[in-house]
Amino acid sequence: MSNTIQTLKGFRDFLPEEALRRAWLKEQIIKVFEKWGYDPLETPTLEPLKLFAGQIGEDEKLFFKFKDNGGRDVALRYDQTVPTCRVVGANQLTMPFRRYQIQPAFRAENTQKGRYREFVQCDADIFGSTSPLADAEVIALSLDIYKSLGFKNAKVLVNDRSLLSDLPYTAIVAIDKLSKIGEDGVIKDMMSKNISGDKAREYLTKIKNLKPNKTIETIFEYLMESGFSKDWFVFEPTLARSFSYSTGAIWEVVIPEIGGGSVLGGERFDNLVEKISGKKIPSTGFGLGFDRTLEAAMQLNLIPELKTKTKVLVTIFSQDLYSQALQLSCSLRNAGINCELYPDVVKLDKQLKYADAKSIPYVAILGPEEIASQTVKLKDMKTGEQKCLPEQELISTF
Repeated sequence: MSNTIQTLKGFRDFLPEEALRRAWLKEQIIKVFEKWGYDPLETPTLEPLKLFAGQIGEDEKLFFKFKDNGGRDVALRYDQTVPTCRVVGANQLTMPFRRYQIQPAFRAENTQKGRYREFVQCDADIFGSTSPLADAEVIALSLDIYKSLGFKNAKVLVNDRSLLSDLPYTAIVAIDKLSKIGEDGVIKDMMSKNISGDKAREYLTKIKNLKPNKTIETIFEYLMESGFSKDWFVFEPTLARSFSYSTGAIWEVVIPEIGGGSVLGGERFDNLVEKISGKKIPSTGFGLGFDRTLEAAMQLNLIPELKTKTKVLVTIFSQDLYSQALQLSCSLRNAGINCELYPDVVKLDKQLKYADAKSIPYVAILGPEEIASQTVKLKDMKTGEQKCLPEQELISTF
């Protein structure tokens, strides 16, 4: 196969069936965001490199960065939190400001299952509140998304970065990998960053013995009062989150049945807007892994079968009756019914096979007999049942 028709590594095409599943998931997530009072925001795909530089931590090596035609250093959107902080700092917004954002992000990842170089991120944040109730709200929103999608055993792991304030950032980054590389791996990682073995073991022991603070207790009370049982949340002292801008509550959502790490991660980041714009605006929120959530929902059969949004195929019986078929398809669309008009005059059997292959549920047939009786023959492709109906009665069946 020619390389010119292959996608770049870590980038993907989505054929209609998969694109429909993705559109369905996005629609469900937006419903939950808006149910909680969050409004949409969009930011550019390309930003000045200096916007992201120094904000992310050691993962800056994953930036897609280059010089544009004007010689400026630019980067593809690495995440949505940093650009949103730029927007919040640059505009006079009513506080607290709640926003959601669903756009692609770009990272030069080593591709693996669930990790791509272009991927959709779904974020929700509250700006302008220092209250742990704001953290509790976005954590409850995190859980409500998965509950609304039909997940029965989603769980949020919660910690607070202020409990880790005595640890160097390099130790926090290492400890964040605990579930992947184990305790020995974490100690080895810290030692590779000039932390002594004794100090590494001390840091790890300290974290394992942490207890929930007042912020975490407030969050758990909020979740209980919001209808989430204790099965939905847990204090996780070894959760560290490696973003350098994390300042308070941190959390991740996992789906225990499928494993494979978290599907959502969030944190309080009170200093990021100030660092970017000079304005002191506290913030808290999360990023949802769209692809991982989609894969988890598919594994657990939570997504309806979606092959097409077309409800009915209008067939072309003959060239002489093309005009009547066109008028019928226009009437269906004007009534808000998703409709395809077959584009060629071919045998009816071929048109029926096309509808079956695309899983179009109904076929409308307008032949000489139907024209004479001022009806349309409607065929149910699932049951094979056929009935002749006046046009208005046919429209009212959808």
